[in-house]
Formats: sequence, C-alpha cells, structure tokens
Amino acid sequence: MPAIRYMSRLVWLGVGFVILLLLAAGTVSLLASSIASHPPVLGLGGPAGTAGSPQAADCDRGAPPARSARSRLAGGYRDDGAYVRPYRSRSGPLTEEELAAARVAWTYFETFTQESTGLANSVGSYPSTTLWDTASYISGLVAAYELCIIERAEFDSRMYKLLATFATLDLFRGELPNKVYHTETGAKVDYTNAAGEIGFSALDIGRFLVWMRIVKNRYPHFGNTIDAVLLRWDYSNVIDAEGTLYGARVDRNSGETKYDQEGRLGYEEYAAKGFALWGFDAAAAHRPEPYQTAEIYEVDVPYDGRDPRVFHAQNYVVTEGYILDGMELNWDLPQDETSSDAVHTDGWRAEFADRIYRVQEARYQQEGFLTARSEHNVKGPPYFTYDTIFSDGYAWNTVTPSGDYAPDHAAIATKAALGLWALWDTPYTDALYGATISLRDPERGFYEGLYERGQGPIILQTANNNGILLAALLYKAQGKILTPPRSDGAEVWYTAYRGRGIREARNLPLIEAGPARLSSAPQPLQADSPAARTR
Repeated sequence: MPAIRYMSRLVWLGVGFVILLLLAAGTVSLLASSIASHPPVLGLGGPAGTAGSPQAADCDRGAPPARSARSRLAGGYRDDGAYVRPYRSRSGPLTEEELAAARVAWTYFETFTQESTGLANSVGSYPSTTLWDTASYISGLVAAYELCIIERAEFDSRMYKLLATFATLDLFRGELPNKVYHTETGAKVDYTNAAGEIGFSALDIGRFLVWMRIVKNRYPHFGNTIDAVLLRWDYSNVIDAEGTLYGARVDRNSGETKYDQEGRLGYEEYAAKGFALWGFDAAAAHRPEPYQTAEIYEVDVPYDGRDPRVFHAQNYVVTEGYILDGMELNWDLPQDETSSDAVHTDGWRAEFADRIYRVQEARYQQEGFLTARSEHNVKGPPYFTYDTIFSDGYAWNTVTPSGDYAPDHAAIATKAALGLWALWDTPYTDALYGATISLRDPERGFYEGLYERGQGPIILQTANNNGILLAALLYKAQGKILTPPRSDGAEVWYTAYRGRGIREARNLPLIEAGPARLSSAPQPLQADSPAARTR
C-alpha cells in the first residue's frame, strides 16, 4: 500500500507539473496577445522607452508623462460637445525606417538655417521666411531634440539664437512681425525679398503663438525670453473685443495701413487657439459659423460660407489646418490639460477632421487617386498652388494664388500624407506613407510631394514640409505635442506692466489664469444654408 500511495503521489505531482506548465504558457500567450492589441504608447522622451526600439537607447529627455491610454470608447459626440473619433491614431516608438526619415527631414534645417540670425529659409536656399514657416522650423527643432537627433546643447543654442533675433526684430509699423523677413539679415522684405514692409498675418502669428506656448510649457528655461519677445508686440489691431482676427496690409495707392478680417474655416480656428493659449479671447474666430457643406462621395465636406466675391478671400478646403490642430493640440480646447487623448474637447474640429480624411480616402476608393491635398510649393511659376479638396464650387480644384485652374499641379503633399498617417491608423494611410516616405534627398530633406498626373516628385524642399513631417513623427512617439506647463509659477507675460496702462494700450490680456476659455460648438452642427451638392 505505501508503494501504491508513493506511485500515486508521483503521478499526481506529474499531472500538477503539467498543469502548471499549461497555465504558464497560457499566461504568456495572453500577455503576448495583450501587448499586440495594446502596444506601448511611450515614445522617446517618456519615462520608460521600449527596450530594443531605435530611440530607446541612451535617450531620455525627461519628457512629460506618457499619453493617456487609448480607451475603446463609443464614437460620436458627447453631451458636453466633446467628440470621440471612430479611428485610432498611431502611437509607439519609431521604427528604424521612421527614425531614419526624421533624420533626413532634420537635414533640411541643418542645411538651410542661417548662422547670422538663426532663421531657417522657407524654401531651400532662398533666404526668406515667414512667421508660419518659422513655427514649422521650431516644430522640427523640438521634434529633433525629443527624438534624440540633436543634443541639448544644440537645441538650446538654436532656440536662443532664434529668440534673440526676434527680440530685436523690426516690426511692421511698430505693431507685429512683418509677413516676410530676409533670413540672412533679419530685415523686413516683400515677397520678392526686396527691402520693405507689407503687413502682418494673423494666421501666421497664431501658429507662432501655438509653438511659443509648446516650447514654454515643455522647457521652462526659455520662459522669460519668450515672454520678453511677445511683450514687445502691440496686439491692438490683430484681435478685437469679440475675438475676430485681422491681418494688415499696405494700401497700394495711399500707403496707409488697412486691417482686414483674416482666416477661413480650417485655419482660422487653429490660429484662434494660438491666441487663446496666451489669454486672448478669440471666441469669434474659433466659431465654425458661417459654414456650408459640399457633398463629395457621400461625405458632407465643410467649407467656409463667406462669399469670396464679397469678402475677397477664397474658401480653400485643404488638409493642413486640421492635421496641425490634431497633432499639436489633439483637437482639444486650449484650456484642456487633462482629458484623454481619445476624447477631443474641441469636438467639432475633430469631427470635421474625420470628414476631411474620409473624403480623401473615398476618392482613392472610387477613382484610384491616392489623395492628400494641401497647399504646396511647385517648381517654377507660379511657385505656389492651392491644391484643394473643394474651392470655388468644385471638388478637387487645384488653383494658383491668382485663381487660375492648374490641374497639372495636383499632387500628394508629403506633409499632408504623413500627417494623415500619424492621425489615422488605417490601410489607406499606410498607402500614403508608402507613396511618400522615399521622396527625399538625404542631405536636404523631403520633397514637397508627388505629382498626381505622373510627372514624378516635386523636387523642392521647404521648412513647412519638413517641420510638419518631424511633428508627425513626434506625435506618433509622444502623442499630443502641447503639454501642461512644467512650472506652476506666475508668468511674466501676465504680470508685466500691471498698473501702468501699457497692457491696455497694447491690448494685452488682463487676466492671469492661463489660456482663455473657448467653448466647443453645440452639436449636431447645422450649416447656415442648404448644402452645395457636387461630385
């Protein structure tokens, strides 16, 4: 009997050991499945890079906490106007190919940044830039540092050099930065790069303000310098009490300064959030109304409802304003510092962005054209094209700045393709990525795009294209690029000149509570007039 019990125990021990092995194998399988279904979202610069990933080794920038987990929430609008998209964006460490692409994009700024001023050329070797393109350079600079392409010493040196130039920049008629500057001298110029002043752009200033806030929140050691730059400016004529944005121009006949409302649906609201991040009440510019919709492939594409014949400004529908809002601000309201990445508190902006994506995917599915439309540079006259989803009553309308139809300039814009790829993780954006990721010169950066009619790549490199591409890769690695401030102290921006009348004279915000509060539009949104119908 004892021998039988001993053998019995051995049998049971063997069975138990097998069961333990099976349980362990099941646990490993479940863990592997979980990792595959929910890949790590910590990119470079987070507190815990992924072992073995290209950017994990020796690369910890002490970046803000990792993006919130992508919860599988039901898509659609919420009662508070926030929106949950039915799509997921890309997240996680960069692959070897993606990191190599980031390095190539950075070569543009290594090659075309001027040592004398710290300004980067807008287009290749041509020594001219705008505030919009300077913001794109800053986005590339932040991404290059966070992705460990450059070290802290170079990052700080470049940023301080650029800010020092802005601290002494000659302003348009003492108000705000001129539309164009010579990058070698920092002098005000016109669009031919001849000396002179031509006005200021509220949209360019708004984009610059977005990136000044991003830099100040992420890197507090630049805070006082940034405040000093922005406190030089006079905001009296760029934004009014209702929150409408205005640009300035010089009248050709009288030479007087004229101020015109600036911005249309897509860009206007993005720029408004730049102003709101610095305490300005930009409510009027942030509202979607007045807008209409054009039905294209069963997608109601929103466009600005203001008549170009009356307001003398075109209503171009392009991708760029929506993807910048998504990557930099997560389609959130400026005051939102806590919501999950999956919830977009500026709800209508996120929902409109989904329409901009869907209609371009639908064109590919129904016509076969890979589509990622945005304005872009072209080689030779007219040097610039508005490559639109919708404008002037026509879908897929490609026009010059003077309004001439230019279908031969239609292209897949690299910045639009990579922005869509970062924000919409779909087989269609995989195809866009594949079509554009090799459009590059290893020593000068990425090309503008790929012509739609078979002429090949647009052999031009620009600051805007390469800066946005770098931002897209940073977004994949870290999520929403605007982060909460790392310092909880007072800001000189809000405390300077108090009680001296200067803040009122320059139209500086009179609050000290941080970003101005904007409201998400009520949903469902209704167009102001019956939708235009077009195929």
